[in-house]
This record gives sequence, structure tokens and C-alpha cells, in this order.
Amino acid sequence: MVLQKGTTENIRTILVIRFSSIGDIVLTTPVLRRLRAAYPEASIDFCIKSPFVSLVEGSPYLNAVYTSDAPPRGHYDLVVDLQNNLRSRSLVQSISYHQLYRYHKQNWKKLLLVRTGLNLFGTAESVVDRYMAAIEDRQIAGDDKGCELWFTEDDRNFAVSVGSGNERRLAVCFGANHLTKRYPPGKFASVIESLLSELKLSVLLLGGTEDVEQADEILAALSVNAVSRVVNLAGKSSLTESAAVLESCDAVLTNDTGLMHMASAFGKQLFVLFGSSVGEFGFLPYHTSYCMFEVADLPCRPCSHIGKDHCPKGHFKCMMDIPEQAVAEKISDYFKNL
Repeated sequence: MVLQKGTTENIRTILVIRFSSIGDIVLTTPVLRRLRAAYPEASIDFCIKSPFVSLVEGSPYLNAVYTSDAPPRGHYDLVVDLQNNLRSRSLVQSISYHQLYRYHKQNWKKLLLVRTGLNLFGTAESVVDRYMAAIEDRQIAGDDKGCELWFTEDDRNFAVSVGSGNERRLAVCFGANHLTKRYPPGKFASVIESLLSELKLSVLLLGGTEDVEQADEILAALSVNAVSRVVNLAGKSSLTESAAVLESCDAVLTNDTGLMHMASAFGKQLFVLFGSSVGEFGFLPYHTSYCMFEVADLPCRPCSHIGKDHCPKGHFKCMMDIPEQAVAEKISDYFKNL
């Protein structure tokens, strides 16, 4: 969608808006790269919520990063609103611009799929491609590259300092914002126990402060021997430290969560657990190898386009029916072939 206040072909200043959340922001990075390639001399700014600034402040494609609490002012030749909500619209109204492009969320298609099962998406097109569709009038060339993340040498040193330096590494990203997107802690523990019983492996649990309780549940369900080979980083690492840890791992077992997209930015082999999520929403791993576990053809799936805090049917089959042994076997086979 393009709205114009006059026109300009001499693009000198660009503002990209995406406030949250982790995965959505990571998925903007191909757009930033392509904008920089198209406008190498332009000043490109980004506006984001404060907790997520570290995800983009190291980007070589940006000149400045603003927060939603201290937004940019002045004039932009081109504004790309990849958030498209009331707050981003309010920000756009507060600045001067020549051309405005907005990301079309296609929420009506998502709701139709949730409520009726009618799929008008066709294919599972990535949100990255939907972001790019917002600025298709600019005729910006695509590329075959994936997402990107940046971190410091201190972050890298942190990643090196955790776990065993001489073992293969598996990151386990067990959290998610909503319950219906979380594989149960007991099932994660079963997968980890099985893997550690046959592989020389370091397992690193990654998550935020909101995931600490689930990490404790996983650890409590493990044997003493297995616990000794698991590093619990839940609530103990920053976003960029977590990025460095993911970059250091050989593979990642993950729910449909922001950390999944962070791992995809490093081209990691992903083992992905999709409960209430479906690929048609656009959030499959982007340009990286992955093996997805899901209960296909479950009539009640998807029950939401963002996830729910309880299973509406009470059975939670979309996660409970994903067998731990099948997950463990796929991961084990991968490590045995490295």
C-alpha cells in the first residue's frame, strides 16, 4: 500500500517502522539489506520498542535506531511501516514524508482460516516476502539470502564460556508467548534425556525471564546425569548473548518463537515444533534447513493466529500428539551424520 504526499525519485532519507516482537523484527532484516542495496547513499533509520533495540543496533544497513518512546522527527523521503497498527500510524502522522508504504497483514485471511478452515493463502509465503510486497512499487531486487543478526565480541565470548567446548551443541528454545505454541516441559525433558543417553552432546536451554519456571520443570524431570550436561540460560542471557549462543550451536530444537527466527539468521539446522501454529501464517523458518513436527489435519488447528493461553478443546492434541521419540530420533540421526 502506498500513500503519497508529493513524489520523489531522489530517495535520501528512509524510515522503517517495526516495533515488535523478536521474530517479526528478525524477519525485517532482509528488507533492510535490500533497501540498502537499492539506496546505497540514503540514510536509513529504524524505529523499534526499547527492549528489542539490540536486535538491530549492530546492523550495517542502518544509520540510526529510534525507539517508540523517543521516535524520530522531521522529514523522510520514504517511510516503510511494517507494523501497521494505531501506534505506528500515529508516528507516521507526526512526521513529514513524501511516500509511505504499509505492510498488509492479511488478518482477515488468518481469521477466516482459524474460524472456518478456509485457506485463501495458497502457499505458506514468508512474512519476509509479504514485507517486500509492501514496497513492490519501488521495484527493489530480492536476493537469495536469509535473515541476519549482529552481536559483539563480548557476546561471542559469553557463548564460548558456557557449555563444554569439545562437544556438539544443541540449543533448546522451549518458550513461547502462548501456551498453545509450547511443547510441554515434560516432553522436552524426554527428548533431551533420550539424546543424552546416546550422544556426546551439550544442551543449552535458552529463554527469557518469563521462561524460568518452564526451564526448572524441564530440569526437574531429567535424571541427575542428564542435568549435569544441560546448561540453563533461561533468564540469564541478553538477546545478543542468546544470538551468539545460537550461532555457536550445531542445531536448534525450538517452538514457534522469536528464538527460532534468530537461529534461522545463522543458517542453523532447526527442529521445529508447531502446535496451534501453521505455516500459512508466514512464520516458517526463512532460508534455512528445518524439520517440522506437527499434527497435520487436526480439525481444530489452527485455533488462533497468534496462539492461546489454553487449549479451547481441552485436549491440546496439537502438541501432546507429537511423539517425543520421533523428535529425538530425527535429532539423533542429524548429529550422528555430522
